Amino acid sequence: MVMATFFFVVRCFLAVENLINCPWFYFVQMCHITQRSSTFSFPKICSVFWRLHHTSTSHWCSCSKTISDEKCQDPFQLGRKDLKNLYEDIKKELLVSAAELKEMCDYYFDGKGKAFRPMIVVLMARACNIHHNNSKEVQASQRSVAIIAEMIHTASLVHDDVIDDANSRRGKRTLNQIWGERKAVLAGDFILSAASVALARIGNTTIISVLTQVIEDLVRGEFLQLGSKENENERFAHYLEKTFKKTASLIANSCKAVSILGCPDPKVHEIAYQYGKNVGIAFQLIDDVLDFTSCADHLGKPTAADLKLGLATGPVLFACRQFPEMNAMIMRRFSKPGDVERAWKYVLQSDGVQQTTYLAQRYCHAATREIRKLRPSPEREALVHLTEMVLMRDK
Repeated sequence: MVMATFFFVVRCFLAVENLINCPWFYFVQMCHITQRSSTFSFPKICSVFWRLHHTSTSHWCSCSKTISDEKCQDPFQLGRKDLKNLYEDIKKELLVSAAELKEMCDYYFDGKGKAFRPMIVVLMARACNIHHNNSKEVQASQRSVAIIAEMIHTASLVHDDVIDDANSRRGKRTLNQIWGERKAVLAGDFILSAASVALARIGNTTIISVLTQVIEDLVRGEFLQLGSKENENERFAHYLEKTFKKTASLIANSCKAVSILGCPDPKVHEIAYQYGKNVGIAFQLIDDVLDFTSCADHLGKPTAADLKLGLATGPVLFACRQFPEMNAMIMRRFSKPGDVERAWKYVLQSDGVQQTTYLAQRYCHAATREIRKLRPSPEREALVHLTEMVLMRDK
């Protein structure tokens, strides 16, 4: 009788609300309540349903609510002054007499990139400076962190392309396709070494420690990507840890570095770090969604690229909950003929894309909650607006 009542309530709720819009972890939490309670509590179930409804409706609309009472700030406009000549300054850090190596380094630093990471860094620098002493200027050392972040990021892309044997990046051929794997690896190493020199020039051992952690995380993240887990829950934790180390650590630690340079308060350092961490994870989650929803020409790289590399990203892991037959494909890294095509079909038939998007929204909401702890400023609001841009991007 008890379980019949429970499943009746579940069916009624799903009919009204549709599970696609509900985070799976709240549904699991509801089930845990019924398992832990010695007596079935209908009010407890209704309470969780209310949280489900309230959370799902409020967070799907969070983009419109986060800055409804404040003027919308365009991050790119606010960061333009501090990012002016960014790529020219990076090229100065990469001065080298070898013509071919110079050509390879200039290839990616052509000024056509989005400069997403440097933009976050300079906006965070200003927001922290204003919070501390109302200074609206970005320090030279803080701008150097933005430059270093972009250099580390680009070097990691070069190395990733070699590991993945990628053909295209940002809509053009990769270094390894043009100059070969060996020279591409050396070019990536050279960019990292130049970033290390620029980092040492800042002359702050704390900043050096924070940013060198990024390089360690990049390597550890790549090793995590090469491994896999059999247990379903461990698999998702493994995926999120890899996502943090490969993508979010750079943003989180770069934000932390500029906060240290601009404000002595450890609480501010943690705010900056948590904002960068949450935005970084959300950014990668949306990137994983776009691998299933965006065309290759628009995205600038082949779609289904992760499946072809044997990688199970968020949409795949969520889809696997609805289609358990995907477990075997995940464990063999989609290596059998037809695996990629079948997995692609299962993902599109499931709510994997929607659930991954919802999870990204949760991380963006967490980032917004953190950054709003700082003193109000145009830069703070731009960082809030940036979380919305992460969710809305289509490439």
